Amino acid sequence: MRQAVARELRSDEMIINMGPQHPSTHGVLRLELKADGEIVEEAIPHIGYLHRDFEKHAEKLPYPQIIPYTDRMDYIAAMNNELGFCLAVEALFERGGKPIEIPEKGQYIRVIVAELNRIASHLLAFGTYGMDIGAFTPFLYAFRDREQVLGLFEEVSGARLLYNYIRIGGVARDLTPDFHHKTRRFLDYFEPQIDTYNDLLSKNKVFLERTRGVAVMSAEQAISYGWTGPNLRGSGVKWDLRKDEPYGIYDRFEFDVPVGETGDCWDRYFVRMEEFRQSVRIVRQALHQMESSGLLQSDEIMGKVRGTIRPPAGVVYSRTEAPRGDLGFYIVCDGTEYPQRLKVRSPCFTALSAMQELSRGLMVADMIAIIGSIDIVMGEVDR
Repeated sequence: MRQAVARELRSDEMIINMGPQHPSTHGVLRLELKADGEIVEEAIPHIGYLHRDFEKHAEKLPYPQIIPYTDRMDYIAAMNNELGFCLAVEALFERGGKPIEIPEKGQYIRVIVAELNRIASHLLAFGTYGMDIGAFTPFLYAFRDREQVLGLFEEVSGARLLYNYIRIGGVARDLTPDFHHKTRRFLDYFEPQIDTYNDLLSKNKVFLERTRGVAVMSAEQAISYGWTGPNLRGSGVKWDLRKDEPYGIYDRFEFDVPVGETGDCWDRYFVRMEEFRQSVRIVRQALHQMESSGLLQSDEIMGKVRGTIRPPAGVVYSRTEAPRGDLGFYIVCDGTEYPQRLKVRSPCFTALSAMQELSRGLMVADMIAIIGSIDIVMGEVDR
């Protein structure tokens, strides 16, 4: 009887195209929504609008010339992309018995710029998510403070978005004489601002109603879909490559790994808010260790990399903790100056793969909250 009533109440299936020019899809993403009235029965992502053939380009370029192309994948966190690629190439040299000795100062600079870029990336996620839900003021606060990080990057690299700064063997340029003072001033200003952000958005009644209990992803589901980064940690899984499989000099720093409780949209969002504090802790420690060890006076920022870069033949898979999760580079090297094959494992791509699971049975309006909570960048999805 109940099934018969349900069939009578059921309306015709409606196909809704959300995007690819929809402002809340965080890039040129098209979602094909199959809806029964306001209820989403199926959400099919259509990707490829931003495809630039990165992997094929990389096969035709010398290793150093690939670095600017990595900037353009996740263009919100270019420093982290560069770091991941350079570590992969350096791993090829190490496995081939010809390790590149990266100077201590170069190692610390890498950590500082990577964590500052994590802050800038999460600021954009915080600001745009608030605007998606209907809160405009957090967007203004986020972009105001993100400008300070971009100013630091411009000072050290000459660019504000696509840096080409981290190099195979170290970094391209030394820090400016007052960079560490400016960075400390920013951290002193920024840390109290996190509480302001939480008062503005995290505890906002409307925001809580739009995100609490929406699109819950259990720990088991998150792992099965290959989720990583803040999305995985939002589901309660305490996993961070910087802590569990440290690379570079991350094992020298003390920081916590924030996790969520229920795995809903709010948990995924709030993990990023807590990661602000941890990135501030890491940068403070890095600056202190550089000052106490006298590294600020050193001018050694690059290892002994001379002439054409030809890693020994071999295969390597290297991964780092980018702001959006586990960013992996798989390189097949035949001993020439060009990679024979380069494959990127994108955390945004795997996050997007769970859209069907996240959205089934929810309202059309909830799609906005879901997309913002997984924080995708389509440049990295499509590559």
